[in-house]
Amino acid sequence: MRAVLRGLDLPLLLAILGLAALGMLTLYAALHQGDLSLWRKQGMVWVVGFALMLGMCFVPLRVFGLLTWPIYGLALLLLLAVPLVGEVHMGARRWLNLGLVVMQPSELMKWTLVFVLAHWFASREASQWRTVLVAVLLTALPAALIAKQPDLGTTLVLIFSATAMLIAAGLRWRVLAAALALAVALLPVIWHYMHDYQRQRVLTFLHPEADPLGAGYHVIQSTIAIGSGGLSGKGFLQGTQARLHFLPEQHTDFIFSVLAEEGGFLAACLLFALYTLLVFRVIAIAARAQNRFASMLCIGIASIFILYITVNVGMVSGLLPVVGIPLPFISYGGSALLTMLAAVGVVLRVGIEAHGHVPWQRPGSPLA
Repeated sequence: MRAVLRGLDLPLLLAILGLAALGMLTLYAALHQGDLSLWRKQGMVWVVGFALMLGMCFVPLRVFGLLTWPIYGLALLLLLAVPLVGEVHMGARRWLNLGLVVMQPSELMKWTLVFVLAHWFASREASQWRTVLVAVLLTALPAALIAKQPDLGTTLVLIFSATAMLIAAGLRWRVLAAALALAVALLPVIWHYMHDYQRQRVLTFLHPEADPLGAGYHVIQSTIAIGSGGLSGKGFLQGTQARLHFLPEQHTDFIFSVLAEEGGFLAACLLFALYTLLVFRVIAIAARAQNRFASMLCIGIASIFILYITVNVGMVSGLLPVVGIPLPFISYGGSALLTMLAAVGVVLRVGIEAHGHVPWQRPGSPLA
C-alpha cells in the first residue's frame, strides 16, 4: 500500500482537489435558493468518487486488459437492449431499469470504447488498413446505436476520442484528411437524418436572436451572465442571472455561466488553469508509460476531458451549438462524476506502474 501511495501523481491529485472545491462552491451558488439536498448529494458522490479513484490505483492494469473485451461486449448488449426495453425520459429512450439501478449504457460505452481501442492498438499501428477498419467498426456500431436514442453529445464523445486515439496510434494524415473531406460531403445526409430538435439547436446557434424567448433563450441568458461577470465577478451568491433563475439548467449544463457571473474572468482563469494542469498531467503520464496499452488509455481519457471542456464552455458562450455535455467535475451529476474520477484513478495507476513502485505486468503478458 505504501508503494502505491508513494507513486501517486501529486499535481494530478491537486488538480482534482482544486476542481472539487471549486465545483462544490459553484454548485452551492447555483442551488442556494433551491434544493440544497442536491448539493449534499453531490458532496457524498465526491466522497464515494474519491474512494473509487484511490481504489482504482490498486488494480493492476493487466486486470483491465483482461476485462476490456468482455465489458465492451456487455456494454454493446445493453445498448442493443435500449430500443427494446429502455425507459423514456425527456423524450429520449436512453435508460435501462436493471432493478437495483437505472443506468445509461451509453455512459458505460463512452469509457469502455477507450479501453477496447487502447487494447486493440497495444500491439498494432494505425498505418494498416485492417487495423483502422476494425477500430472504425468498434466505434461506429455503438455510435450508431447511441445516435439512434438520440444522444448526439455522447456520439460526438465516442467519435472524438476514437479519432484522437487513431492519430496517436499512427494514422496517416492523408487518411485523416480524406475522412474529414468525406464527413463534410456527408453533411447534407447527416442534416436529413437529424431530429427536429437537433436541427433547431444548430439554427439557434447560428441565429439565437431570431427567437429570444424560445429556442435562443438559453444561449442569450447564458452569454449575458458570462459577460456581466466582468473581471472579478459580482461576488459569491450575488449573481443576478442565477439568483433570479434566468439561467436554464444552471446546476448542470450551464453551470459555467454561474461561475463566470459570480467569479468573473479571474474565476474562469482559475478553472482553466486547473483543467490545464489536469490534462497536461494525464498526457505527461501517457508519455512515460511503460506500455503502449497504458499510454493509449491515458490519451483516450485526456481526449474525453478536452472534448467535455471545449464543448461545454463553447456552447454556454454561444460559440458552439447546445448539446448535453456536462462541465467535468463542476456540473451536478452523480454517474458522470463517478466515471470521470474512476478514469482519473486509472491514469494514476498508469503513473504508479510507470515509476516502478509496483510490478508493471507478469512476464509474457500480451500487453508487453
